[in-house]
Amino acid sequence: MSDTHIYILSGLGVDRRVLNKINFKGLKVTYLEWISPSSTESISSYARRLSTKITTKYPVLIGLSFGGMVAMEIAKIIDVKRVILLASAKADNELPKLYKVIGLINLHKCIPNSMLKLHTVLSNYFFGITLKEDKMMLKQILRDTDAEFLFWAISQIVKWKNKTIPNNLIHIHGSKDRIIPIRNNLIKLFLPLR
Repeated sequence: MSDTHIYILSGLGVDRRVLNKINFKGLKVTYLEWISPSSTESISSYARRLSTKITTKYPVLIGLSFGGMVAMEIAKIIDVKRVILLASAKADNELPKLYKVIGLINLHKCIPNSMLKLHTVLSNYFFGITLKEDKMMLKQILRDTDAEFLFWAISQIVKWKNKTIPNNLIHIHGSKDRIIPIRNNLIKLFLPLR
C-alpha cells in the first residue's frame, strides 16, 4: 500500500489534531480540509465538490465520524481502493434513532450556532475525553471550528440516507463511542461484507 495515496477526512468538531498520535511514516497522506458548504447543499453535492481535491487514482479514504459519512458519499463518485471508517456509520440505519427524530422535527435548527462551539463537561463526555491534555485540545478545536459548518454538518447527519456499502470497506469502531454507538453496528460485525 506504500504507493497508494491516503486521504483523511476528520470528524465533526474535531480536526487532524485528533490523529496526531497515529504514525503515517512512509505513507502518502493528505488531510482533506473541509470546504465551506452552502446552507442548502446536500451531503452528496458537498462530497462531489470535495472529491475534486483528490488528485490520484484509486485512493484510500479514511473517515473519522462525520468524515466517514462523507467518505462513503465520495466512494459513490470516484473509484477508491478502500474506505476505512473510524467510529462512523456505513449506512443511515447505524445512526441513533434519536438523530432521525431530531431531523424529522428539525429540532437541530433550534440550537444557536454559538452553542455548538461551547466546550463543556457534556462535550467531554460525548467525545469520551478524560485526560486534561485532550480536554484542552477539544476546547481549542471547537473554538477553531466554523459554527456555520457545524450547523450544516449536523443538518446532514440527522437527514443522512445511505444504503450503499462498498465491498472494499473496513469499519473500525470502539465499544465506548457515545456519538455513534457501536450497538447499531453489532449485527453487521458477524455478517460478511458484500
